[in-house]
Amino acid sequence: MSQQFFTPPQAAELLGVKPDKILGWIHSGELPASNVAKVPNGERPRWRIAENDLGRFLLHRRNPASVEPKPSRKRRTTTKREPIFD
Repeated sequence: MSQQFFTPPQAAELLGVKPDKILGWIHSGELPASNVAKVPNGERPRWRIAENDLGRFLLHRRNPASVEPKPSRKRRTTTKREPIFD
C-alpha cells in the first residue's frame, strides 16, 4: 500500500486555508512534515505531509461533539431605580 504525500499548497487547498497557515502549523510542530530538500537544514525546505499525518492532525483539531446541549444562560434583568435627586 503506497502512502500519499502532499505539499503545503496541496494540503492548504484540501483544508481551505492559505499555504502560509500550513507552514505555520509545520513550524510550530502541530503538523508533522518531512523536509525532502537536498540540503535538509538549508534555506529552502521542501516540505511533504503524509496523508496519515494530515488525518491525525485533523482528528486532533476536531471540535468534540457535546452529548448534552449547554443550559441556556439566564439574562440579567435590570431594575428601575428611583432617582436620587428630585
